[in-house]
Amino acid sequence: MKTTSGNLASALKIEPGITAIVGSGGKSTLLKTLGLELMRAGGRVLLCTTTHMFPVAGVPWDGSSRRLDAAPWKPGTLHAPGCTCEACAGLVRGSICQAGVLDPETGKLSAPAEPLDQLAQRFDYVLAEADGSKRLPLKAHAAWEPVIPAATANVVWVVGASGLGKPVAKVVHRPELFCERCGCEPTDAATPERVAMVLNAELQMLNLDNARIMLNQVDTLSDPTMADRFETALDRPIVATSLQG
Repeated sequence: MKTTSGNLASALKIEPGITAIVGSGGKSTLLKTLGLELMRAGGRVLLCTTTHMFPVAGVPWDGSSRRLDAAPWKPGTLHAPGCTCEACAGLVRGSICQAGVLDPETGKLSAPAEPLDQLAQRFDYVLAEADGSKRLPLKAHAAWEPVIPAATANVVWVVGASGLGKPVAKVVHRPELFCERCGCEPTDAATPERVAMVLNAELQMLNLDNARIMLNQVDTLSDPTMADRFETALDRPIVATSLQG
């Protein structure tokens, strides 16, 4: 197990192209953390989603001072007359922005109007949050998720350690699917072994054997050995960290 408090892009072996971030327990924080790391290393970075997400605080949506709830940008047109933002003028190295269509009722962004494989031709890194988890630390995926673009180069699967050892019904998004895949009851504990069993089953179903696994929130573990138990049961290397945000 590799434990790190920084340089996650290196620890997770993020390569140029599209990176899909899936799972639960820190996807949005990881999205921003990776984006800033890659930007500081000189990369041209775009943050977005393939489903829905709240805008990433502190990251420009269109490079201007316009309010985020202004009319969404359409490919081939300027955000505003004379706009010189990254999307309109071409992103300079060491820069970051986010794209997507804003729903003024929910305050969430949906997928960008331009296909991600086309955006990947203009950016070094396109980081996309690819599913939701209702802010719970653990989840089981339904048949229609995660939404991973065909041209994806990297998949990072996030697992929230704060849910380990707690009742499935309280810490898992879609607990019925979780229980089905590991043979437990909603009142049973989400042990590291059960979480690993569900994750391995989903990795196999989705043909994502090369996904990088990140155990987040390890600072919340009352029993630090749970991280090692999770990696042993998973039978593949993980990156352990505690992202703040």
